[in-house]
Amino acid sequence: MRDDGPSRTAARVAMRRAAHQLLDVPPVFIDPLARRLLRPDVRETIERDPAAFERRPWSARMRAFLAVRSRVAEDALADSVAAGARQYVVLGAGLDTFGLRNADPKLRVFEVDHPATQALKRRRLEAAQLTPPATLAFVPVDFERDDLAAALARAGFAAGEPAFVSWLGVTPYLERGTVLAALAFIAGIVGDVGGVAFDYRVPPPRFNLLRRYLLSRFAARLAAAGEPLRSSFEPADVRREVERLGLAAVLDLDAAALTGRYFAGRRDGLKVSGPAHVVVARRRALG
Repeated sequence: MRDDGPSRTAARVAMRRAAHQLLDVPPVFIDPLARRLLRPDVRETIERDPAAFERRPWSARMRAFLAVRSRVAEDALADSVAAGARQYVVLGAGLDTFGLRNADPKLRVFEVDHPATQALKRRRLEAAQLTPPATLAFVPVDFERDDLAAALARAGFAAGEPAFVSWLGVTPYLERGTVLAALAFIAGIVGDVGGVAFDYRVPPPRFNLLRRYLLSRFAARLAAAGEPLRSSFEPADVRREVERLGLAAVLDLDAAALTGRYFAGRRDGLKVSGPAHVVVARRRALG
């Protein structure tokens, strides 16, 4: 997370979500507004040549992961809404568009992000002539310094009502203690029908030499951009921590599981690989 300006990672994620809409047929995650939040020059390039920013060998698999983790989160959100949840908290929202796409007038959406990144998003919304609906609240928070509960309360979050929480693309950039403290807070607000979807990175030593080399190059690029990777977790540790917090229904999907669930039978061969897992955790199973 950058302290001196908006997240560059957020812009890259939005670019890949937009490219997914154009390059991958059918898309596993549909986001018709993704392109509208890009910089005009980036949007023009993607519309003219969707593969322009995706020429590295690993680009397609990264794009697939960024798309499918949003699909997992929004599918899980839909299950919670069907069970009665009426609050959705998007931690580290970046340029996410669900708050604009939300068609449920009873569902309040709270977008939480670093003030600089959130300011960038609001400028992009204005430039795209997209008006945030009344159901969307912006909550500026520095995750390392600010009181998240207080910030949500000021935005109108009802602490006694169940909520679903999406926390994608954030944990690798936070210290381990900060991640666990945030999970403890999340566990306290989800209620019986809410839950959380988040992703995390497993330690590079789990992979072969070539994969570790490629991952180290990727980490170096992030560090050079001012967003170094700070934490990783073993899957058994993640399950133990979330269960300790009372989230007993845990679904942990690695690259192979994500590919099997969402990309099976595709003619384009699109699939997920890499060190990231996506978790959905609840107090109890729904349905």
